[in-house]
Amino acid sequence: MTAPLTTAEAAHRLGVKPQTLYAYVSRGLLTSRRLPGARGSVFDADEVDRLAARGRAERTPSGAVETVRTAVTSLAGDDLRYRGHRAVDLARTATFEAVARLLWTGELTDGPFEAPADLVALVRRAVAVLPAPARRSDHLRVGVAVLGAADPLRSDLAPAAFLRAGARVLGTLTAALVPGAPGPGEHPSVAARLSAALPGHPAPELLDPVLVLLADHGLALSTLAARVAASARATPYSVVAAGLAAADGNAHGSASTVAHRFLAEALADPRAALAERWRAGAVVPGFGHVLYAERDPRADAVLAGLPEGPVRAAVDVLSTHVDAFPNVDLALAAFQHAHGLPADAGELLFEVARTAGWIAHGLEELAEPSVRFRASGLYTGEPPRA
Repeated sequence: MTAPLTTAEAAHRLGVKPQTLYAYVSRGLLTSRRLPGARGSVFDADEVDRLAARGRAERTPSGAVETVRTAVTSLAGDDLRYRGHRAVDLARTATFEAVARLLWTGELTDGPFEAPADLVALVRRAVAVLPAPARRSDHLRVGVAVLGAADPLRSDLAPAAFLRAGARVLGTLTAALVPGAPGPGEHPSVAARLSAALPGHPAPELLDPVLVLLADHGLALSTLAARVAASARATPYSVVAAGLAAADGNAHGSASTVAHRFLAEALADPRAALAERWRAGAVVPGFGHVLYAERDPRADAVLAGLPEGPVRAAVDVLSTHVDAFPNVDLALAAFQHAHGLPADAGELLFEVARTAGWIAHGLEELAEPSVRFRASGLYTGEPPRA
């Protein structure tokens, strides 16, 4: 059964505003319903697609793909589910490795990701030449390029080979972040490797839930980029690289860094920090989300786990005065401040976690016709000359 669509998802799929969507409901073109215990209306995906198809039939076909069907992740009723499992429940009960495999195969299978010593050493040598200001996420981008170049079988796109390469990327890149080499027979988890790599060394049991909550979020920009690469039948390394490239921006994967900077100001005086933002006519970072109506479940879960102290107090004051709900960027920034992590740690956690989702969507895209993505362009340049 196809998962229902939230108001935002249905409006996006039809290319209309939410107000227009509800006008369709009042005219009998669509039906809406509420899920038990959930906020906001949801819409039947097939019904929305049929209405969208009617609209497209009246236009000249462009060849553009406007709808991507996926069985990986659903967002409905201000909830997030991975293959039917609530992400907030998984964050309490499962490891990141198990959730990654759930996204890939539908099965919660735990176990470490392979990190061959020769590949770990190769990545370390490559990132060693990066200048001092390089971010930890820059290490990921260099590392995935090196791993792809070193794999003579990188073009094997059989599902099993694709997943092996994806798991090796996650294992090797995170192992390469940690100084030294693991002992014989030692295969630490991704959370344990990140704990060892980050200043402050937050406990792995604190990092695992955050990684789970960030592992996928439907067709976000970086995920769409990864699917476009997979549609062109790029290697799994290039699929991940495409996701990393799209995530490298303060409107997406680096948004937590912007929120971290703002929260640093707010820790001294949250009301003054807000007043300064409003005086400058600037948006307050870390609040609201286009896909959620009243809450971001990922943010709720991360913020609920914060220890009592100045960070939690500042977030409470901000949430009281901002006319929107905290999103995962603010929650991630608060997590960093509460546990003494550097400003770029949020980007690292986001990109490592989301790699699992990019691999899942890349694998799913391989089952679709190749090169199916084609944007419909509207020429606005100079008219033809005689």
